[in-house]
Formats: sequence, structure tokens, C-alpha cells
Amino acid sequence: MNEIAVIGAGAWGTALAIQAARAGQQVVLWARTAPRGVVPAQVRVVRKLPKAGVALLAVPMQHLRTVAAGLEAATLIACCKGVEAGSDLLALEVLAQVLPGRATGVLSGPNFAHEVIAGKPAAAVIAAVDGGVRDEVARLLGTPGFRLYGSDDPVGAQIGGAAKNVIAIAAGAVIGAGLGENARAALVTRGLAEIGRLSTALGGRAETVAGLSGLGDLLLTCTGPSSRNFSLGLALGQGETLAAILAARNSVTEGVATAPALLARAAAVGVDMPICAAVEAVLRGRMSVAQAMEALLSRRRRDE
Repeated sequence: MNEIAVIGAGAWGTALAIQAARAGQQVVLWARTAPRGVVPAQVRVVRKLPKAGVALLAVPMQHLRTVAAGLEAATLIACCKGVEAGSDLLALEVLAQVLPGRATGVLSGPNFAHEVIAGKPAAAVIAAVDGGVRDEVARLLGTPGFRLYGSDDPVGAQIGGAAKNVIAIAAGAVIGAGLGENARAALVTRGLAEIGRLSTALGGRAETVAGLSGLGDLLLTCTGPSSRNFSLGLALGQGETLAAILAARNSVTEGVATAPALLARAAAVGVDMPICAAVEAVLRGRMSVAQAMEALLSRRRRDE
């Protein structure tokens, strides 16, 4: 049985495979198509789902259930960020349904794939209830240039990773519409408050939202031009249609499918997420960017 397998050879899966090889591991990378970029000799690319001791699942969130159903692995680490459309489940909840009884965790944080591939300094969080899982993944992936922190709050880590994609669309729209940096800063800050409310309601902790998998990931995604979600929002703010933006892309923008699923999950626990709701309304064509911003600014004043 292979010690570590990376499932999915998109940008992030390829980056994780390269990082695992950099950490001295022999890696199997499962790919439907050729990996993005050159992989080192320690990475063996396969087309059939491998057996593995530890599997890093780097497929898009909306494909996680289908791919996981054919996987044989003792430990499953979700490396995708989002909420499953239809079920409104987080990644580890999907894995618990598909492959019950397995050890699980989530890898999250402020990481652009191309920078990890280039070996630039980065940090991430491995969140799992089981401390043994946290230690094992840190051993398999950690290097001096890729620092891994442990967390026993996988709920908070997953909510931070999912919701930041939606907030990033809003941040991009603000900049694209020419509304300024003040507006973006205010929106990102209030977006963090939304993430915190939902995380706490689902059993996560406030300090997780203030860490790498919350605030750190949010800052990167809402300011980095390489962010797919930010760039989609930027184009929306500049007047492009969602259909045209998506038609021009060959990669997944997770925030589009996550927005309605995240709102449904929030509604189920009575959490108000006005920024995410505004993004969902713009994506579905019920509001323009200008109308969404007006709706947010006209909300009843209250203390922070």
C-alpha cells in the first residue's frame, strides 16, 4: 500500500504532490488528465485510483463524493474548500457518508498553488479531531518552507475555507465596480464576522476563524490577483456576465456553487450572512452589483 496519494492533478493537487516529494515522500498522483506542470521523479502519475495509507483529496468540492466512492485509503484528508450543492454538507461530512469509519482531516490555509510549486514560504493548517492524524500529515508534508500547524477544530477550518470563496467574490466585485479600498476592507472585515457566526453555530471555535484557515485564507483570497473567486467578482463588478466569465475558464471557481449551499446551511441554524446572500443574489441574476451594495449599506444600523 502506498504511503501517500494525492487525488486530483489540478493546480492544488499538483502542488501538494510536489510538496510531498519535497518532504521526501514517494507519491502517487491520480490524474484524469496530465498534471499541471512538471512533477519530480518521486511522483508517479496514475489513471486508476490507488490504494493508499493517506490520501489527500484535491478534487473540486462538487466532485468529492463521486471520486471518494472509489477510493481505498485508511486516512482521508480533504484538501478542497466548499459546501456540497444539494446536500449542503461540508467535505468531512460527505466523506463520513461515503466512507464511514475512516480517519479524516482537512488541510486548509492561505496557499496559492503556484507559489507552493515554486517552493516559496507558506503555512497551512491540518485540522483533525485525532492528534495522530495531525502528526502524520505534518510528517508527510511539512518542510521548513511549508509550515504546518495542527488544529482539533475541523469544523472551523472547513467553514473558513468554504465561506472565504464567497466573500472573495464580493471583494472582487467591489474593486471591479470602482468602489474603493475602504469598501473592500469593510466588506472583508464584516465577512469575517459572518464566517465566525456560522462556524460557532456549527460547533467550531472563534480562534480558528482568526487563524490561518480563517482570516489568513480570507485575506489572501480577497486581495490576491491569482484568486479565481476574486477575479470572478472583479469581472462581475466590471459588468461582465457570469455565463461569459465561466465560459472563458477551464478551472473551477468554487464560490459559485458554494454560495447557495452555504446560505442554506446558515439558514438551517438561524445564522444571518448578508454579504454571502448578496453574492448569491448577484450570481443568480436577481441583483446587480450596485443593487447588492445598496442593499448592504441600507441595512439597519447597529453596534459592531
